[in-house]
Amino acid sequence: ERQSLYRLHCKMLASASTLSLSYAAPAAPAGASLRHARPAAAPPLMETKADLEALAKDLNPAVGFWDPLALSDYSFWGTSQEATIGFLREAEIKHGRIAMAGFVGYIVHSNDIRWTFDKVAASVPTGLPAPAVWDAIPDIAKWQIILFVGVMESWRENKVVLEAEGQKHYMSGGKPGYFPSFDLLPHPVASSDPLPRPGAACPVSLLAALP
Repeated sequence: ERQSLYRLHCKMLASASTLSLSYAAPAAPAGASLRHARPAAAPPLMETKADLEALAKDLNPAVGFWDPLALSDYSFWGTSQEATIGFLREAEIKHGRIAMAGFVGYIVHSNDIRWTFDKVAASVPTGLPAPAVWDAIPDIAKWQIILFVGVMESWRENKVVLEAEGQKHYMSGGKPGYFPSFDLLPHPVASSDPLPRPGAACPVSLLAALP
């Protein structure tokens, strides 16, 4: 009954969208699973040092290519120079994201910004500098953060997950900085009977209207 109501809501939205926008999305092949459709594999991109020099000049002509340690000339762990460049580009993007997140976290903790429902944060005294806040949180909270980061890192490095989305590892010609989705994880809706997605995806707010 719940799936029938959901389908009815989606059909109503699809009809309204067709009348107002005069647009109809292309229909998926019969029997195809929209959620588990395997995307086309992306062509491998093994960048060379010459590619880095050209990219650096396009991004910032004033500075250009700057590699004082000559890391792009190395071959890490017995791999090729192209694989090493893929590793370096991934590391640069990843560390840049971590630095930005850390900067925001420093501001949040330095200003005693807390969630009102977070009992762990409420147990930490206010007025502490950001490094002291880390020292003051319980050890179980620290391990929770470390474990979460480890899970995200393992998911990013998993070749099976990447290949399921038509991607490759960044040291094998994959896109540096790409993070896969979580479509391979179990979802509440069985893949053998996917709910319809006509026109555009039905708003999540419709789920709240179901009994």
